[in-house]
Amino acid sequence: MIQIIDLHKKFGENHVLRGVSLTVNRGESFALIGASGKGKSVLLKHLIGLMKPDKGQVLVDGEDIGQMRGRKLKALKDRFGIVFQFGALFDSLTVYENVAFPLQEKTKHSAAEIDKIVRRELANVDLEEAADNYPAQISGGMRKRVAVARCMVMNPEVILFDEPTTGLDPVISNSIYHMIQNLRNTDNLTSFIISHDIPGIFKVVDRVAMLHEGKIVASGTAEEIQNSDNPVVRKFLMGEIE
Repeated sequence: MIQIIDLHKKFGENHVLRGVSLTVNRGESFALIGASGKGKSVLLKHLIGLMKPDKGQVLVDGEDIGQMRGRKLKALKDRFGIVFQFGALFDSLTVYENVAFPLQEKTKHSAAEIDKIVRRELANVDLEEAADNYPAQISGGMRKRVAVARCMVMNPEVILFDEPTTGLDPVISNSIYHMIQNLRNTDNLTSFIISHDIPGIFKVVDRVAMLHEGKIVASGTAEEIQNSDNPVVRKFLMGEIE
């Protein structure tokens, strides 16, 4: 379980997070929505220790990430997988090599074991035929799926998605959502998705929270958020906040 308690973060005079508190339960698919450039990605970076809060806590199974150092922090990060907004693939490596990379760097698996795992995860995202292609040779949606496969080879407990459909057309976006929905069938896998793609994100999550002006202004099921009478939420859903 992930608990964020009264989280604050400033950059100079810009108070990006102003006391964010929320809980993400083990095994659920959770979305954080809100306008672009308002702190969603900053919050995500706190979840894996890439940023330290000015005030507040991020707890994973009751342990404070902000107090972790060295091997303990590394062990925590290994429990997380992250799909960055534009995939963050290695341009000089093939799709297969990108997916194999963490296994080669972080495990003692044999070449045969790595090959079995990589091909299994490529099949899970329907990319077996693209294994020998380079990132520049495949579409944006395919690059996102490669990034997911690269995460899943390490059997993460939590997978973080940073704007998974940014820059993609509706058809490709739907394929990404279909893939995320399939991940919900993975035992005890927790998905934390940052998005401003409305209403698409509501199809694939159990619960939603909205970040506005550095605070959580609403949270609940996807249906509850869509039916919210909160004026800020209503304006965002109607595309009037950006």
